[in-house]
Amino acid sequence: MTPRVDAKSSELVSIFHDQSGWNLARVKFFVLIISALCKVQTVGFEKLATAFDSNANTNSSLRRIQRFMATYLLDIDLISRLIFRLLPHESPFRLAMDRTNWKFGQQNINVLVLAVVYHGVAFPLLFRLLPKFGNSNTNERIELVERYIRLFGSAALDCLTADREFVGERWIKYLNEQQIRYYIRIRENFWVLQPHNGKRVKASWLFANLPLNGCRVNQRIVSLNDQLCYLSASKGKDKDGKPELQIVISFNKPEDALEIYKERWQIETAFRALKTSGFNIENTHLAEIERIEKLFALVMVAFTWAYLVGDYLHRYINPIPIKKHGNKAKSLFKYGLTYIATVLLNAFFQDDIDIFKFLSCT
Repeated sequence: MTPRVDAKSSELVSIFHDQSGWNLARVKFFVLIISALCKVQTVGFEKLATAFDSNANTNSSLRRIQRFMATYLLDIDLISRLIFRLLPHESPFRLAMDRTNWKFGQQNINVLVLAVVYHGVAFPLLFRLLPKFGNSNTNERIELVERYIRLFGSAALDCLTADREFVGERWIKYLNEQQIRYYIRIRENFWVLQPHNGKRVKASWLFANLPLNGCRVNQRIVSLNDQLCYLSASKGKDKDGKPELQIVISFNKPEDALEIYKERWQIETAFRALKTSGFNIENTHLAEIERIEKLFALVMVAFTWAYLVGDYLHRYINPIPIKKHGNKAKSLFKYGLTYIATVLLNAFFQDDIDIFKFLSCT
């Protein structure tokens, strides 16, 4: 049976039909599940089924969701291309690579993500699910970067930021050889070789006299694990109030390292939105990697839609209040998600904007 789609969502069907190349029935289902995600803000299949705008009863909708997850071969690259075209600014993009451990049902899975950072948020664009504990390896990181270049071109990559786990001789060698600009934090106790005098020193020693709240670029290039790079550092306080060095290595432009590296933290905003402050993605009972990948891809689309709507509302309709400490009362993502849910759940709601146009790439 071809699912019925609510009149409010018919425009979205047209948009995805033009952009995806899928048949109409598949597009309608995709619209139903993206809309349901925004309504119920959880990935639990039973709750999603109750939010389907369909002639079918809830049990039929539930079986349709289960069949999709079990049998449909969703093109994850197509989803990534869609999100890429929806991004609110032009390439080249600054990227953040990060890994987080999530609990999907009874299974712990590492999620390796490559995201576009932008104005306090990061848009997850490519990801790889790793059914293991511990860090990602070099091959997994390289595969993700090369996939980005294959899909969007090397000219779309401005630079890459990453945290302290993303180091290693072969990884840095790959980035250097490909001339990919990077800003990656290293541990203070890493040893580096100074080519100009042949001495090996701890990276922290090069910034020993850096004052609290100070920052400095080491003007001489160094060798870290036999790979040439620049060092930049700042000194602040850790969560316990103790002085802490933040040392960042870079391929070039070390004077930009500390400022650009700060943008890496935007990916944490995205992780929170996908989890507790948004779609509660860990609530799924799925265990198979292929099925979790489909779910993750669907949530990525819903997340992007919500942010774009929230950003527009904040800029042009009704700005989010600023609290005394200087932060917004709510995130742009949450603002947009709440608005989308209100539009979809209330048949007579007179919305100020066409929420569906934000998922159009034209």
